[in-house]
Amino acid sequence: MTLNHRKIYFSEIKNDFGTFFVTSTEKGVHRIALPNKARWGAEKWLKEFYDGWDVESGLGVNRDVLEQLNLYFTGRLREFDLDLDLDTTDFRKKVLNEVQKIPYGATLSYKDIAAAISKPNASRAVGGAVGSNPIPIIIPCHRVIGSRGNLVGYGGGLDLKKRLLAFEGIKF
Repeated sequence: MTLNHRKIYFSEIKNDFGTFFVTSTEKGVHRIALPNKARWGAEKWLKEFYDGWDVESGLGVNRDVLEQLNLYFTGRLREFDLDLDLDTTDFRKKVLNEVQKIPYGATLSYKDIAAAISKPNASRAVGGAVGSNPIPIIIPCHRVIGSRGNLVGYGGGLDLKKRLLAFEGIKF
């Protein structure tokens, strides 16, 4: 993570799926903690990712992301329109940009994404990039499945992945 922005705006959102933490910079949404990480508590989670940063309440800066997440989790939003501050490698950005294109209620495999970025033999590297997604839900990595159509890997756990997909109308 580069240190070109040292101020982070923090917010918390709770819904039927659990508690999520959201951070943004002046550039856009920077990170979302899924409920399993949010269980650490805000102080531990913030220290893990933002030790040395100035942390401020993000209610003003995070207004749009909180509103859109609320709309998504109540079934009234299918596509996010937010500025993102992806602080990662070019390869990971390319993968995550492709993941972001997966429409609500659809899935793609790691192999599909590798092919879409013209790296057909890079399924494992794609998996690593998807697994490092700092902005889940908005970059819908829960919509990425195994090449055999099976549920594999999710930072929030497979139960949450299954619940999110079912919420979008995909049954496993």
